[in-house]
Amino acid sequence: MLDICLLGTGGMMPLPYRWLTSLMARSGGSSLMIDCGEGTQIALKGTGWSVKPVDVICFTHYHADHISGLPGLLLTMGNAERTEPLLMIGPKGLERVVNALRTIAPELPFPIVFRELAEKQEEIVCGPFRLRAFRVNHNIPCYGYSLSIDRAGKFNLEKAQALGLPRQLWNPLQKGSDVEYEGKVYTPDMVMGEPRRGLKVTYCTDTRPMPVIVREAQDSDLFICEGMYGEKEKEAKAREYKHMTMYEAAHLAREAGVKELWLTHYSPSLAYPENYMGGVRKIFPGAIAAKDGQMKELKFED
Repeated sequence: MLDICLLGTGGMMPLPYRWLTSLMARSGGSSLMIDCGEGTQIALKGTGWSVKPVDVICFTHYHADHISGLPGLLLTMGNAERTEPLLMIGPKGLERVVNALRTIAPELPFPIVFRELAEKQEEIVCGPFRLRAFRVNHNIPCYGYSLSIDRAGKFNLEKAQALGLPRQLWNPLQKGSDVEYEGKVYTPDMVMGEPRRGLKVTYCTDTRPMPVIVREAQDSDLFICEGMYGEKEKEAKAREYKHMTMYEAAHLAREAGVKELWLTHYSPSLAYPENYMGGVRKIFPGAIAAKDGQMKELKFED
């Protein structure tokens, strides 16, 4: 299972009814956050979710509307008596940027581990999450992220019995561990079927449309993508500042074959995103004008 909450949907500046960009994902007792704009803690408080189990924070890039909420968040984590290491992932310069922000949060009871992205595409496994970072096209280095929860194949009882494995060894093999029995090593692939379809969420903001976004979002259960402008007359502005319109995001969703599209990262001038969804849904019917606090529980298929 994978729980998703879009904490903030605003771009550039917070509004009384819209906090800045942030996403939170939960699975298997672990939480992952992508971006931490101003107001993230307030948005998080409104959901009832806790900041304490956050093991990973990823950043798309280092514009203020995507990272300005970090110092306060770190202090809250420290006040919650966290001692476990916190992994941070982002483009080159991550450690320098975070340490600069920590001028106002200098003492923390937990270490920060930095993973700076250098390649166009990178894969990182952290807890239950398999994360793929991919470089996109903004006016500073910027990455999108695909977040997957893999699912093992079914346990083959007949194979286990044919191998003569006692019942107490079945569970470790199901969980992916090798076991030794009567001087021989048994591996999970000896008793497990082919991997089954897992869960996948792709998050992409602050970029022009690119083929890599379609490739990385392919067959996602949920595609969360910026739709900064809904007004047709702002297409040129989107190109100039390397952002996307709602219609461009819908085209990407259709090409990638995703199940559902949430639009986010709205311009402050876009007061009523829903007003433009008629045209968006003509391109991709499964599009939603996401709001702060939008949640979804993703479950494995039977």
